Amino acid sequence: MGSRTTLFNPVNGFSTVLPLYHHAVAANPLPMAAKQAFSSLLLLKSPFSSSISRPAKSHYHRHRCYSNTVNVCVDDKELRSPDLVALEYAELNLTDKISGELGHVRSRQHVNPLSSSFSVPARVPDWREVFRDPTLPLMVDIGSGSGRFLIWLAKRSPDSANYLGLEIRQKLVKRAQLWVEELALGNIHFMFANATVSFRQLVLEYPGPLMFVSILCPDPHFKRRHHKRRVVQKQLVDCIINNLLPGGKVFVQSDVLEVALDMRNQFDAESEMLKHIDETDPSMLCDNDGWLLKNPMGIRTEREIHAEFEGAKIYKRLYQKRT
Repeated sequence: MGSRTTLFNPVNGFSTVLPLYHHAVAANPLPMAAKQAFSSLLLLKSPFSSSISRPAKSHYHRHRCYSNTVNVCVDDKELRSPDLVALEYAELNLTDKISGELGHVRSRQHVNPLSSSFSVPARVPDWREVFRDPTLPLMVDIGSGSGRFLIWLAKRSPDSANYLGLEIRQKLVKRAQLWVEELALGNIHFMFANATVSFRQLVLEYPGPLMFVSILCPDPHFKRRHHKRRVVQKQLVDCIINNLLPGGKVFVQSDVLEVALDMRNQFDAESEMLKHIDETDPSMLCDNDGWLLKNPMGIRTEREIHAEFEGAKIYKRLYQKRT
């Protein structure tokens, strides 16, 4: 099998043979245990309370090796980050034909949320048509990108939580929603919406409690004159805090330190309403600068996979609303 590689999937225990790579691939037992524990917690506890995580860094040996869901060692073929994304989310078995129907879909295409085309609030859906049980606790992912991350979470807690993805790139929303329909999931929905102008009304009219909000690797808008385009602004922070149920959580992260610091400063400023998770949970360890050492969600986002593949650090903070 000179041009094929055997991959062990730690999720289902099955081996898969893929072309292009000829060196063996072995599972990392820690991610497998983490995923099993995380799944158990989702069934036994609130779906938003897990602190299970995966190793944050990749490892390099004689051959190029990458680890999180699996360790991949390649002698003479370079493994690209999209391949790692496919491995991380392999259990979802999402079809490629949907992407073909929509045309090329770019997850990191930056858009201007202040444009007039994004200034109209999204229509609030009939939540009874969107979710099987609209009274369940709600997680909102602001800037849901391709949607794989949220779909992965939703599939693991079909009866204990609802998931709402807000995304400003319409093609990504269409593809994600098609995937949801393909998987017949009744606890997740994606919307084409600018969170800056739509978040408040959406969560106000949702029948159940808002328990978790994530903002993961948002568009950085590097130029100073474009900082006003960043999604985390005072207005949104206030809206999240005011609508979050006591005990609810906010998770933010970025692979760009400047952006991570900007988000951190704004949420840290609300210390009367929020506390960082390490204040109440000693197992949630931080580095000397106060960034979480491990991912608390049980799986990485696509951007996280790409960034770590390139050797970047992910800066993470998890807040909890005071009771």
